[in-house]
This record gives sequence, structure tokens and C-alpha cells, in this order.
Amino acid sequence: MAEGFAQELLGSNWRVASAGVERHGLNPNAVKVMAEVGVDIADHHSKLIDLDYLNSSDLVVTLCGDARDKCPMTPVSVEKQHWPLPDPAGATGTEAEKLAVFRTVRDEIRERVLALREAD
Repeated sequence: MAEGFAQELLGSNWRVASAGVERHGLNPNAVKVMAEVGVDIADHHSKLIDLDYLNSSDLVVTLCGDARDKCPMTPVSVEKQHWPLPDPAGATGTEAEKLAVFRTVRDEIRERVLALREAD
């Protein structure tokens, strides 16, 4: 979801990529809630961190504690931000309750990406 919003909202001055410390596949609920706000991430896929890409970045954002804790070391020249968001894939309950968690996280990610744009 973060990659989708970043590509949509940050413009061509930003080089955006999303990757994790593990591959989990694309969650269909993420695709669904992003489509609700007009962002198509259906063609995105789960990728592993590329250390060369990571080390050539200006900013690295981690989205949950597990990612922050397992993210490889980066040079001091790379700014790091941690957005302590719950992993919506861990949501439990009915389908409607799970989607509500995805929407909450989606909306928080959107606000944080917009804040990055404003700070640029």
C-alpha cells in the first residue's frame, strides 16, 4: 500500500520501491482497499530487500516493528523513518472487520506519504 501511494502521490522526483525482509505475496485485501481509493496495486508483487538499492537510497521507511528490527544496516547518509503501523495481514474477525483494519492502515499510510511530499 505504501508503494502504491508513494508512486501515486510523490511524483517523478522520487524513486520508489517496496521490499521486505521476507516474501509473503500480495494480500488481496490490500488490493481491494487500495482500489477503493483509486490506486491500482494489483500488478505489484512481494520483493526482498536489495542491499545495493537500499544503500543508494536517501530515505528508508519501515512500517512495522518486525521490519525495523530486521532491516539491514544502511549507511549513515541514508535517512531512516519508522512508521509504527500494525500489520493488517494479522487482522482477525469477520471479513468486514479485517477490511476495516486494512482501511485504517491504508489511510494512515496515505497521510504519512502526503507528509513526506509536504516536507520535500
